[in-house]
Amino acid sequence: MSYLVGIDIGGTFTDCAIVDRAGRLLTTKVPSTPPDFAKGMMDALDAGASALGTTLGKFCRDIDFLSHGTTVGTNTIIQKRGAKVGLITTRGHEDAIHIMRGSRGYGGRDIRKVVHFPETSKPAPIVPKRLIRGVSERVDCFGEVVVSLNEKEAETAVKELIAEGVQAIAICFLWSFRNPAHELQVKKLVEKIKPDLFVTCSVDIAPKWGEYERVTATALNAYLGPVMGNYLQQINSSLTTLGYRHGLQITQCGGGTVPVERAGEAPLLTLDSGPVSGVTASMFLGAAMGEKNVITTDMGGTSFDVSIIHEGKPAYSFISNTDQYEYFLPKVDLQAIGAGGGSLARVDAERRTLTVGPDSAGAFPGPVCYGRGGTVPTVTDAQLVLGYLDPDNFAGGRMQLDFKSAYRAISLLGKPIGLSPIETAAGICRIVELNMADIIRKVTVEKGFDPRDFALFAFGGAGPAHAGVFARELGVRKVIVPQRKAASTWCAFGAAAADVLHIFEHTEIMQTPVRAERINAIFSSLEKKAKQTMADEGIVEKRQRFEFSLDVRHKGQINEVEVLLKETRLSRDFESGLRKSFVARYEKLYGRGSALAGAILEIVVCRLRARALTPQPKLVVSKKVVKAIPKQALRRKREIYWPDLRKKRQTVVYDGERLVSGNSVTGPAIVETSDTTVVVPPGAQLRLDQLGNFELTF
Repeated sequence: MSYLVGIDIGGTFTDCAIVDRAGRLLTTKVPSTPPDFAKGMMDALDAGASALGTTLGKFCRDIDFLSHGTTVGTNTIIQKRGAKVGLITTRGHEDAIHIMRGSRGYGGRDIRKVVHFPETSKPAPIVPKRLIRGVSERVDCFGEVVVSLNEKEAETAVKELIAEGVQAIAICFLWSFRNPAHELQVKKLVEKIKPDLFVTCSVDIAPKWGEYERVTATALNAYLGPVMGNYLQQINSSLTTLGYRHGLQITQCGGGTVPVERAGEAPLLTLDSGPVSGVTASMFLGAAMGEKNVITTDMGGTSFDVSIIHEGKPAYSFISNTDQYEYFLPKVDLQAIGAGGGSLARVDAERRTLTVGPDSAGAFPGPVCYGRGGTVPTVTDAQLVLGYLDPDNFAGGRMQLDFKSAYRAISLLGKPIGLSPIETAAGICRIVELNMADIIRKVTVEKGFDPRDFALFAFGGAGPAHAGVFARELGVRKVIVPQRKAASTWCAFGAAAADVLHIFEHTEIMQTPVRAERINAIFSSLEKKAKQTMADEGIVEKRQRFEFSLDVRHKGQINEVEVLLKETRLSRDFESGLRKSFVARYEKLYGRGSALAGAILEIVVCRLRARALTPQPKLVVSKKVVKAIPKQALRRKREIYWPDLRKKRQTVVYDGERLVSGNSVTGPAIVETSDTTVVVPPGAQLRLDQLGNFELTF
């Protein structure tokens, strides 16, 4: 037997998805183990081996493909536990990383903090000023060397930083992406003086123009390098000892995976990689279902992550923000808010308001009902009080929930503002659902898409419990809860379904009209690099796939629009087609008539996404469709409060794992699996399709 395995570490749980060659899917879920997340990963693998009835060693020997998504990098930045970093940059530009680009010192995008700017401040610097060294050198915007690198200054800078005890060095010179010679010279110097020191160059992580974002990306990569390197080395070593014979793959934010060695060199790629795997899984399932337009929603214990897939392709972004640090990185566009099952609910008695999130109870102590010492009620506690969750059968019976403690905490919360426990619980769920609807509007309506043209995929442990409400609020045509019980481990399934992905970029401003041969020469150079990289990783040519794109803007503007190309090389008369695609995309983003049809365009970035196809899971299609619901799928009725009906009602509860293809359930109802709960609101209908997905319509 051989397996495809994906593992996703979240803030609350670590998920494992195992797919065998016949397409059978097995999932396991264990608590995450901060700060030692490696233990949580090995626990998840061990749980998978136990579920298969085998030993961990034999299971590892039988794995053909293992991909791992992790939040270690994100947590390292948020908790400020990264390496001590030294920065070497062009003399005279040492303060760029401290000046930032933030209005009034705030570089984040939380509108509340932008409006209330007296309450905000800049984040703690990644690199303090005493660990920044400027050296004499200068390359101009055409890549010509204006001032040669002063090697003596560079050597002195390296030795001084090492004497200061830095654990990593970041190198970022002006316009180095046009000519990286000086950065590479200093990198060789560092490797010569101290070979075991982590060193990273901006040209290897963010070869784009934009001084602040580029230096931030480089510094963050160095900040994460030693921490992620130790973590990945520990996991890789453990797997090798257990008999895993194939290369470990790490999911990355661009929508695929990279070998563990590349992830160690560029740990910045792993930020947000876990939620991106949910988008990857949704693309895979959407293609199988014929759904080209999908809104993906992932609600776990800590956050709610949203993205869109349009015409079978995910939306991309190129400027990221983590804890106020803005940096360049091509990635799948994800928007997140602090709205998970563990999000904390609080009351402001003076203002008589109830708020939910963004902070979370996490895995420990977790919600009050977990009985681990939590005292502040959460969304999960509210669901329990309303009756959505079964205290005796949570997580398939693996965990008992303390209803009395949750009810008491909710009651105490609502008392200062005159709400009953039921009203408080309903209010908590309503607030979080409306917050989720708002963030979905930001990735659809505000970017030129109509939610009614999309199907909505709801996954994560808590997502299906709320999707019926926020989907109806948005007017989407249907909700898909993927693969029944796999919904709570969907990101892990996405890791198992992901292809290897490398992204190569070339930045050079070219005004139209520009000859096709000039751009094609750049494409050929990028393709050559991609083929060499894949050859070094042992990827044969028949597995390689290339997708090219251009970042285009109006002359004089600073923001570009990515235009995906259907061909691998441009024809001589390409400009009219490119202009048409650019105008269509630009006006979808900024409104009809916003583009200047006859204006000069500038091509700023040429990009290649190089993929290597990997073994893919097989979806098992049920040939039998049955309308009659099996008796064994009926569980005892439960009293549930339905906000739409404004009353409690004895409600039918179904065992989702015993329903068969073709079964249909009319709301109000509850459908439970061992890992998730689907709430079917009044007037909605839930159907199990032939691929094993729950389909919710209104």
